[in-house]
Amino acid sequence: MIDPRPYLKRLVLPLDPFLFGVLMGILGLAALMMLSASPERMEAQAINTGVALSAMWLVASQPPQRLHSFALPLYLLGVVLLIAVKLFGEVSKGAQRWLDIGITRIQPSELMKIAMPLMLAWYFQKREGSLQVRDFLVAALLLAMPVALILKQPDLGTALLVLSSGLFVIYFAGLSWKLIVPVVMLALIGVSAILVYQQDICVPDLKWPGLHDYQKHRVCTLLDPSSDPRGKGFHTIQSTIAIGSGGVLGKGWRDGTQTHLDFLPERHTDFILAVISEELGLIGVIGILLLYCLLIARGLMIAANAPNLFSRLLAGAITMIFFTYAFVNMGMVAGILPIVGVPLPMISYGGTALVTLCLGCGILMSIQGQRRRA
Repeated sequence: MIDPRPYLKRLVLPLDPFLFGVLMGILGLAALMMLSASPERMEAQAINTGVALSAMWLVASQPPQRLHSFALPLYLLGVVLLIAVKLFGEVSKGAQRWLDIGITRIQPSELMKIAMPLMLAWYFQKREGSLQVRDFLVAALLLAMPVALILKQPDLGTALLVLSSGLFVIYFAGLSWKLIVPVVMLALIGVSAILVYQQDICVPDLKWPGLHDYQKHRVCTLLDPSSDPRGKGFHTIQSTIAIGSGGVLGKGWRDGTQTHLDFLPERHTDFILAVISEELGLIGVIGILLLYCLLIARGLMIAANAPNLFSRLLAGAITMIFFTYAFVNMGMVAGILPIVGVPLPMISYGGTALVTLCLGCGILMSIQGQRRRA
């Protein structure tokens, strides 16, 4: 009789028990809420989850040195595919984001969420010990190219995530506060100016430099959702009603009126946090926040204990991507950030983002496995 224990050990060995346990907790909550929000999509999401976990295991079983060797080719492939999208991509709902490769359609911008931190971590590893200001400028150019191509599609949400993934690597590599503070100050001045001059700059005929009209409308509607309650402000108004109506304990699983009377749009994707808040209440929201905090804390611990610069930068950036996903989604659902189409990590319906985030978990496990083997 064949002893299954060696095979089980080989299957489990690449996985970090704590990180995997937290991830399964999040995916379990995701399945529970998907059964409530959109039960007809459960089968498709189960397939997505299986593919994502398989991809995570495959990456986790690889040594970080192999990830290091893929950094430059993956980045170049991503940039070439983004250029191909600009030239030959399919247009859907006013955006050109997809590329038909014959057997299926792909969204190359999703690839850059992993390729970008890999590339910058590889670059700073090459420059370790001799970093100068020009190295950070080169890193900024490497980051700006794909971000600009994604903004042209237009896809502000993905561009924001790719930008943040690169900026985290640059920051962890040792970017001086003398360069960070002026940028933060300019951002604060810009936000303050929008708040003060809202009535003057939100008039219909005024163009905002660098933004499409729909992006401008999202910002203006965020400041005053009641200005367009049946149009751009509908998502924000219905989402905040769902969040507030849940109270502390919630209305009960599958008993949310905003959700099941079809007042809440995109309830299975970007706005699933509103479903959680309405049906499970503040307790449910605190639970998901706790799971995310544990995920981020474990990722930062892996980054802090990583054996080399490449692994530290990559693990730190991947972990902060989880934070960015959660922060932006929760902010837009709660009505304090513009709606930019960022899903709630590992909970919103969809295969591409789920696979990307699980690949990130696989990278963290690969780095932790390297330290364990050492």
